[in-house]
Amino acid sequence: MNKRTVVVTGGASGIGRGIAEAFRSDGHRVVVADIDINAAAADVHLDISDAASVDAALALITREYGPIDVLVNNAGLAGGGGPLVSLDLEVFDRCVAVNFRGTFLMTRAVGAHMIAAGTRGAIVNISSIGARQPTPGLGHYEATKAAVDALTRSAALELAPHGIRVNAVAPGPVLTPMTAGFASDTAARSAWEARIPKGSIASVADVVPSVLFLASPEAGHLTGVSLPVDGGQLLT
Repeated sequence: MNKRTVVVTGGASGIGRGIAEAFRSDGHRVVVADIDINAAAADVHLDISDAASVDAALALITREYGPIDVLVNNAGLAGGGGPLVSLDLEVFDRCVAVNFRGTFLMTRAVGAHMIAAGTRGAIVNISSIGARQPTPGLGHYEATKAAVDALTRSAALELAPHGIRVNAVAPGPVLTPMTAGFASDTAARSAWEARIPKGSIASVADVVPSVLFLASPEAGHLTGVSLPVDGGQLLT
């Protein structure tokens, strides 16, 4: 197996941390880029919504670790919730800035880096089944994930001639620190699990293998895909 350099944004906790640990266990060089540089797992400070921060982090990563082979655009947030007609604009703007703008900035910067380095790399975006199945109160978040899916397809088309693949993994709800409040509400959790044919909310371990697969040579003929990991929820 060739050792690759893998960058995971938002990799200090939740899904990102699980992804980073799995790549590291497989013997790859893993760079955890996170806005919380004080987090135990963080290697590089990065605010994906800020172009200057993206450029600075990319310069540091390539200087310390060499060319990037895999980018996992994992960093994201909901920032709150509520009906669209009364949603706080700061919640909306922050969600768009991180989930959509941030994914775009990272894809733009790392895609250009891969082209310049001649790297036949892989980019995996973390989307959501919310891009295709709406839930009241999460319209702002789901719109950004629909944008991520569209960006995944466009980037896949544009980067394919350079040997760079771009795909996405679209989980349903996942048990992470971000969903801890919701998951601890027995009634809310039961109501959501009733929507899932397999009957349970995903763990981080349920999501990670799909990311590793899409980044691997075994997925070499896959690009522009958004793979649901949802226990069948999109079927309902």
